[in-house]
Amino acid sequence: MVRQGALMRIATYNVEWFTGLFDEKDQLFDDGAWSARHNVTRAQQTQALGRVFHALDADAVMIIEAPDTSRNHATVAALQNFAAHFGLRTTDAIMGFANDTQQEIALLYDPDKLTVSHSPGGDGTGREGATGAPRFDGVLRIDLDIDAKEDLVVFSKPPLELNVQTNTGFAFRMIGAHLKSKAPHGAKTPEDVLRLGIANRRKQLAQAIWLRRRIETHLVAGDAMMVLGDLNDGPGLDSFEDLFGRSSVEIVMGHRGENALIEPHAERALSQRIGATPTTSRFWIAPENRYLQALLDYIMVSPAFVQRNARWRIWHPLDDPDCWADTALRDALITASDHFPVTIEFDD
Repeated sequence: MVRQGALMRIATYNVEWFTGLFDEKDQLFDDGAWSARHNVTRAQQTQALGRVFHALDADAVMIIEAPDTSRNHATVAALQNFAAHFGLRTTDAIMGFANDTQQEIALLYDPDKLTVSHSPGGDGTGREGATGAPRFDGVLRIDLDIDAKEDLVVFSKPPLELNVQTNTGFAFRMIGAHLKSKAPHGAKTPEDVLRLGIANRRKQLAQAIWLRRRIETHLVAGDAMMVLGDLNDGPGLDSFEDLFGRSSVEIVMGHRGENALIEPHAERALSQRIGATPTTSRFWIAPENRYLQALLDYIMVSPAFVQRNARWRIWHPLDDPDCWADTALRDALITASDHFPVTIEFDD
């Protein structure tokens, strides 16, 4: 796990209900009360996260489900207080458009290694929306079905679009994303579940198309590009895959098309229908009395990063030999979240 040479390490990490660890002054509770994770106290989750972040030793971490921004909370303050509490070198935080889900998208980073600014692309829209690739806090007009009528799509968690430059002068665009299909709330019959499930998946795929269009604008402009986060979708993940033909992962990557992004874990999963695939998350399925593992978290990059000898790693406590061998880290990864970090290293 020792870093060697002039390397840049960037991570994406979905921290389950991070916001529940902070009080109304954005300070860590760090006490014996229960966290939002099953059978885990706030102190246990907090200490586990501190150990994981120290082990990652990343120059920047794209945090999915970051602490809330609302009337009583501030994402940036909470993350910077977290970093100060554990003496992390990632002392600065930045976010983009807030949402109302209590799960923000934010970057925690080392200001001595990176210069970062929120740089949303695309035009703003009114409530009537716009076609094409508008700004992520706007409204996209797109036909989701075959009725020749445009639907209005919004992001429940607007992606975080950043300009990033390393201290050696390497500049690139970064987009943090959390695409998630809503559960079929309000469904009373199996038919309702199916109808709402299809409608919600259509909206998620529309968001993926919107995200891909924004990515394309950067790639066409010649920008080095990194897209990272939780796409909550992928090959073999649910029953709607055959119905829609493509997953959000394939759409965002531009899989098998021009200007395709590179993500070796996704490519491996997409190349086979049966067999072992990498996983980045572990969920308890109560009705089946077992855990389900899935590949949900990705770091997709343009060729500029491959030219800098990009190397990916999933910090899976049961699959990664170094994580498994470090008992304290292994336990911390399991306690901290139901997702595991993914990192990319490249020559800086």
